[in-house]
Amino acid sequence: MSSKILFVCLGNICRSPAAEGVARQLMPGIATDSAGTSDWHIGEPPYGPMQAAASARGYDLSDLRARQFTAADFTRFDLILGMDAKNIAEIESLRPPGNTTPVQLFTSYAPETGTDHVPDPYFTRDFDGALDLLEAAARGLKAALG
Repeated sequence: MSSKILFVCLGNICRSPAAEGVARQLMPGIATDSAGTSDWHIGEPPYGPMQAAASARGYDLSDLRARQFTAADFTRFDLILGMDAKNIAEIESLRPPGNTTPVQLFTSYAPETGTDHVPDPYFTRDFDGALDLLEAAARGLKAALG
């Protein structure tokens, strides 16, 4: 069972911190973190509208702060989950030679949703739709971890 899971999106202010918030509530025994592939928001809290949407569902994201994904994350985590194919490509571009840490799309744990990515609500403005996908994927991840 993977014990340290990293969630990754572009800016680490919407999707990945929300995924971390959902996962830490659903799977309290699992160590989680989140990061972004960009350095745009380092040190910032999750985006206000995402925090509000998450809070309405009982998820507190207020203690989270954005950070950038680094190659060291491959050794710090047992599983790295990206929110879309571009995130996965950016993550993989930093993989150290010989490292075998699994990197997957988070939505691969929610095939019933019929989507291969979590659309970025910073641009779509659909914070609840993103949370629906994140919750479905977190439930699938929990089942997969046993």
